[in-house]
Amino acid sequence: MTVEFNTTPSPTTDGYSFSTQPGQQVFITLGNACREAMQEDEISNTDFYIGLSLAVSSSIFIGSSFIVKKKALIKITSYATRASDGGHAYLKEWLWWAGFLSLGAGEFLNFLAYAFAPATLVTPLGALSVLVAAILSSYFLNETLNILGKTGCFLCVIGSVVMILHAPKEESANTLEELAARLISPGFITFGCLITTASIILIFYYAPRFGHSNVLVYVAICSMIGSLSVMACKGLGIGFKELFEGVNVFLDPLFWSLIFCLVFFITIQMHYLNKALDIFNTSVVTPIYYVFFTTTVLIASVILYEEWVSMDFGDITGTLAGFCTIIAAIFLLHAFKDLDITLSDLPSTNKGSSHAASMESMNHISDREDSQVSTETIALLNDIEIGMNHNDRK
Repeated sequence: MTVEFNTTPSPTTDGYSFSTQPGQQVFITLGNACREAMQEDEISNTDFYIGLSLAVSSSIFIGSSFIVKKKALIKITSYATRASDGGHAYLKEWLWWAGFLSLGAGEFLNFLAYAFAPATLVTPLGALSVLVAAILSSYFLNETLNILGKTGCFLCVIGSVVMILHAPKEESANTLEELAARLISPGFITFGCLITTASIILIFYYAPRFGHSNVLVYVAICSMIGSLSVMACKGLGIGFKELFEGVNVFLDPLFWSLIFCLVFFITIQMHYLNKALDIFNTSVVTPIYYVFFTTTVLIASVILYEEWVSMDFGDITGTLAGFCTIIAAIFLLHAFKDLDITLSDLPSTNKGSSHAASMESMNHISDREDSQVSTETIALLNDIEIGMNHNDRK
């Protein structure tokens, strides 16, 4: 039976009321399941924006810490041995400790962000710390940010916004009990075995032979191990979230197992990342590490937490597009940071200027060819002269 109402429903504490005729009211009560679903959606959206705020704040603190610590290291070079030469005078410098505390605060906020927002959102937003460091270094360290670096900063913001708009809003595992069930799923066990096997092969076979000549070896190790550390970090975040809700997670063996795994994985990850940074240029290591690390984290989060299950094709495409945009931004920020290029150095769109530049280029090529011909002619004449002198001796 269909009932038509000509008036707008009025919300009540238990449902909605409709006026069918003067003096008559019809009440329709919402079911408990419906109300619980609405409440869960509100909590999920709130958690998402809390996690987003924590992730962005974390990037600001971490990016700022690099600049503050760099300022401290520059300051002590005037009166003490540099850190790169084995000096530890920076431990007595309050500015260095301010940067250290800023870094610690950023990492703590990043840890909390995993408890509220999906890893698919939190991990890629770590690129914002690179953006913050690049902008602040141009103001406080007098480092030049060329036109390509500024383009990279713009793309980094655009990519981050795109990922925020399309990232999954819901969590599939909200308790340690749900996480324990997912840890023994065939998909994650297979992923864990592949990561462990590949890491062991890289550490014991490829690293001793090719680690000092190929940047991908050390970066691949710390990226794959890093994906497991992020999964453990997110699991701990879920545990602490339950603790704040009144659940005694200290009696759960999984909670302590996650702490042990996090410390173990981070130790290995930092060891090989430091090796890569010590051997290879930072501008090479940073973008490659970001791509490898974020990719493995996205794969791990898809398998373990199934964060992409609730996403449609448009959101998946948007997330990947935002991620690729951030990759391009990181590449522009690091690969060309030593080039002294400005907007005025770019090819002009003026027809006369373009023609003049083309003529200058052609004249340069012509002069080079003439010089090359003259050199060849002189060499040929010398050969002829040597041959004639040889014949005269005969």
